[in-house]
Amino acid sequence: MARRRRINLHGPSHERWLISYADFITLMFAFFVVLYGISSVNEGKYKILASNLIGVFNAPPTSSNPIQIGDQARQIPITEKRLIVQPNQVAEQETSTTVPQEADMPKLQEAFEQGFEGLLKQGVMSLEGSEDWLEVTLGSEVLFGTGSSEPTRKAEDVIADVAMILGGYSNPIQVEGHTDNVPINNREYKSNWDLSAARAASVVRQLQEEGLDPSRLAAVGYGQFQPLVRNTTPLNRRKNRRIVLLISRSAVTRKDLDQVRQAQP
Repeated sequence: MARRRRINLHGPSHERWLISYADFITLMFAFFVVLYGISSVNEGKYKILASNLIGVFNAPPTSSNPIQIGDQARQIPITEKRLIVQPNQVAEQETSTTVPQEADMPKLQEAFEQGFEGLLKQGVMSLEGSEDWLEVTLGSEVLFGTGSSEPTRKAEDVIADVAMILGGYSNPIQVEGHTDNVPINNREYKSNWDLSAARAASVVRQLQEEGLDPSRLAAVGYGQFQPLVRNTTPLNRRKNRRIVLLISRSAVTRKDLDQVRQAQP
């Protein structure tokens, strides 16, 4: 008779992995239960939200011209027409604005000739220019008293008219003061430098008061050192006492202008 083999109940087990596997499955089950609980919709809150949204979209419009949504918006015939802008219409709109434009120098000179015909005939004002610049010269006796930088009543009217012509343009303007060679040394001015600079600044100040952009303006005093003619006679000295408005297409100095003149045939 065969002998039964004893089963060793205390020996090593080869199915221990089943315990870890069962724990893992239990944890995964719990994890998915939590996810489901989080993603479940609260039916009560959902109904409240839905009713509020329905009330908003069904509310009567508060505008006399409500904005249509969806296909209804395509029925408006003027929507696309307003977006069509022809190139020539853009050009017309740009030119009709009040933004100052760059001046055409010959046309600007023509405007001065028409506006100051009387002063030009009297020889008190003179004009000289080209395609790139315009030089307006005014005798100091029209603008200031002897040894003074305070504009006369006549000067205020003349400068106001000048500002009216220049107001529609954006070109830079350099105002120059010039004197004769007769020395000056009074309580206000120690030299002709001071007097010429003060007169130029006085004109610039009034141009600004008349509405010109101050960033366009510059004041320069040359004293007696840029004469038109030799200071040998009273008439010549009177010609040298002057205010010059140098109007150019771009920022230009007296040195630049002199170089241009010398280069001209």
